[in-house]
Amino acid sequence: MFTGIVEELGEITAVENLDDASRFRVRGPVVTDGAKHGDSIAVNGVCLTVVEHEGDEFTADVMAETLKRSSLGALTTGSRVNLERPMVADGRFGGHIVQGHVDGTGAIVDRTPSEHWEIVKVSLPAELSRYVVEKGSITVDGVSLTVVEAGPDYFTISLIPTTLALTTLGHKQSGALVNLEVDVIAKYVERMLGTQEGDR
Repeated sequence: MFTGIVEELGEITAVENLDDASRFRVRGPVVTDGAKHGDSIAVNGVCLTVVEHEGDEFTADVMAETLKRSSLGALTTGSRVNLERPMVADGRFGGHIVQGHVDGTGAIVDRTPSEHWEIVKVSLPAELSRYVVEKGSITVDGVSLTVVEAGPDYFTISLIPTTLALTTLGHKQSGALVNLEVDVIAKYVERMLGTQEGDR
C-alpha cells in the first residue's frame, strides 16, 4: 500500500518494447536504497515490481493491460516519473490509501497559476466521476491530492509550490495524460450498498 506522498522525481533511462509488454529501467537513488528483487515501487502511481536492481536504477516489467489502462505506454527514455516506495507499518500516513492500481487516465485541461499555488483542471472519464467528490481524495500520477471542484467530466486540484517542484505535475502541460486512482473506500461502499439493495 502507498500513501501518495512522492519520495522523488525519477527518470526513465531505458525502455524495451516486447511483444505484449515493456521493460523500463528507472533511475531513483532514494527508492532504490535497499531495494531488492520482488519489491514494489509506484511509478507515476502504478505499482510495479522490481525485477533487477543495480546502483541507483531498477528495472520493472509492465504488462499490456497496465500499458492500456495507464499512461506508462507514453513514457520514453528521459521521461520524468514520480516514485514512491510502499508505506512501512510504523510510518506516518501522510496521504490517503493508495493501491497503485490505476483506474484510468485523464488529461490536463488547463492550468491557472497564482502567487503561491496553481489550480489544475483535469478531464475525468465518465465511469469514474461518481467516485470523485469535492474535498475528497484522488491520486494523480501517484500524488495524493484533494479535489477542489468536482464536475461531471472534470475535477480541479490546487498544487502548492512543493508539489509543483518535486513531482511531474509541476511541468505537465495541457493535453498531457495523467494516471488516476480514485478512493478505494468509495468503490467498496458502492459495492456493499449495491449488494444490500440487490438482496431486498
